[in-house]
Amino acid sequence: MATPQPTNANGVRRRRVLAHTLDEMSNPACNGECTKMEAIAQWHQHAQQVKVKILQQVQDQLSDILDQALTGPVHSSVNGKTSAHRMDDGKVFMDRASLLDELFEISHIRTIYHMFVAVLLIFCVSTLAVDYIDRGRLVLEFDLLFYAFGKLGTVTWVWALMFFYSFLVPYNTLRFWGSLYHRCASKLGLSLGTALVLAALQTAVLGLLPIYVVVRYQLPPASRFIVVLEQIRFLMKSYSFIRESVPVILKKAPKEGEKICFPTCSSYLYFLFCPTLIYRESYPRSTHIRWKYVSVTVTMILGCLFYGYFILVRLCVPLFKSESQQPFSKRAMVLAVFHSILPGIMLLLLCFFAFLHCWLNLFGELLRFADRMFYKDWWNSTSFANYYRTWNVVVHDWLYYYGYRDFLWLSKGKFRTAAMLSVFIVSAVVHEYALAMGFGFFYPIMFFLFAFFGVVFNFTMNDKRQSPVFNIIMWTCLFLGQGIQVCLYCQEWYAQVRCPRTGTSFWELVTPRSWSCGYQR
Repeated sequence: MATPQPTNANGVRRRRVLAHTLDEMSNPACNGECTKMEAIAQWHQHAQQVKVKILQQVQDQLSDILDQALTGPVHSSVNGKTSAHRMDDGKVFMDRASLLDELFEISHIRTIYHMFVAVLLIFCVSTLAVDYIDRGRLVLEFDLLFYAFGKLGTVTWVWALMFFYSFLVPYNTLRFWGSLYHRCASKLGLSLGTALVLAALQTAVLGLLPIYVVVRYQLPPASRFIVVLEQIRFLMKSYSFIRESVPVILKKAPKEGEKICFPTCSSYLYFLFCPTLIYRESYPRSTHIRWKYVSVTVTMILGCLFYGYFILVRLCVPLFKSESQQPFSKRAMVLAVFHSILPGIMLLLLCFFAFLHCWLNLFGELLRFADRMFYKDWWNSTSFANYYRTWNVVVHDWLYYYGYRDFLWLSKGKFRTAAMLSVFIVSAVVHEYALAMGFGFFYPIMFFLFAFFGVVFNFTMNDKRQSPVFNIIMWTCLFLGQGIQVCLYCQEWYAQVRCPRTGTSFWELVTPRSWSCGYQR
C-alpha cells in the first residue's frame, strides 16, 4: 500500500508551528535579572509546554496520514498482478492476530486469565465438597450437560442437510442465472424468476425445515441452539455469496467466444467454513497450521463449556428452583435480579471468550485464515455505539455492508437514521428468534432491551463520550442487563416446567407462563 502524503496546506502550517515551537524551546523567556534557580524552574515549565505542543503536532499529522490511508486506494497483488480498490468498496481482509492473543503475551493480562482458571477449579472443588456432604461420595455428575446436548443424531442429519443445500443450491443457481443473463432478451424476467425460486427454496430448507425439526423432535436447549445458529449462519453466508457475486457478473459481460468467469466451487466451499460472513474469492492465508495452538484452543473451549455448566449448577439452579416455589413479591424479584448479575456477566464473558475468540480462532487456524480480527477492544468502550461495533466484528461487518450501506445506496445516501434503526430492529429480531427457539418459549426480554434501550443508548452514549466515566456507565448497564435477562429467563424456564401449556392458541403461546404460574400478584 502506497504511503499517503499529508495535505500540503496542513503539512506546511504544522511544520511552521513545529519550527516555531522548537525555537521557543531553545530560547525560553528570561531576563538577565533571573536567578539561577528561577531560570531552571522557568525552563522546566517551558519545556513541559513545548512537549505538549510537539505531541499535539505529531498526533495531528499521524491522524491525517491514517485518515488518508483508510480512504485512499489499497494496492494488492494477486498472481503477480497489482490491483487497487478503495476501502469503502467493501471489507478488506489482512493478516492480523486476535487481540486477546496479543494481550496474552503480556504477563499482567495473562494473570487475569489464570484467575478465571482458578475460579473454575474452585467450582469443581466446591461441587465435589457439596456432593460428598450431601451424598457421601466424590462424583462429578454432568446430568444437566448431557441433557442439554441430547439428540445429537438428529442435530447431525439436519445440519448435513442444511450444509449440502447451502453448498449446492445457491452456487448452481448463480451459475444458471449467470450463464443465461447476458444472452437472454428479458433480463429482468430471468432475474426476477430466478430470485423468486431461490427465495422459495431458501425459505423452505433454511427457514422452515430447522423450525420444524426443533419443534417436532423436541430437541433440548443446546441442540436447539446448534440448529438455529447454524440456520442463521448458512442464511447469512449464502446471501453474502449471492450479493458479492451478482454485481461482478453484471459488470463483466463476456465477449464473443469467451466464457463467463464464475466463482470457483472450492472458494465457496472454503467460505462456508471460514470464520467470516463476507464472501471473497480469496483471503489472506497463514503459511502453516500451529497444531499446539489448535490443541490449546480446543482445551479452552471444553473448559468454557464446563465453566458455564458450573455457573448454572452452582449459581442459577439452586436460586431459581427454590424461588419458583415461593409466591411473587417485589423484594424477591429485586433480590433475584441482583443475585443474577454475577452469573449473568460471567456467562457473557464466557460466551465471548468461547465463541468469538476460541471457536472462531480454531477454525481460522485449521483453515489457515489469517485475518483474526473477530472483535476489538469492546471492554474499553465509552459509548454503546462503539460497543456494538467492536463486540462482534464478524456479524457487524455483515450488518454494516449488507444492511446499513445497501439501505443508504437504495435511498441515495438519505435516511441515515432510518438505516441505523432498521439494522437495530433486524438484529434484535434475529437475537430474539434465536433465544425463543433455543429456550422453547417466547419471552422478548432480549428484543426489548436491544430494540429499545439499545437504540436509546446508541444515540445518547455516542462516540463523543470519551471520559472513563462513560466506560463505567457502560459496564454498569451490561451488569444490570445481564442480571435482568438471566433472572427473567430462568424464572420463565421453571414456570414452563411447573405449569406446562394446555392450549395452542396464539395468546397461549406468546404469554409468559411466569406471569400466572403460582405467583400471587
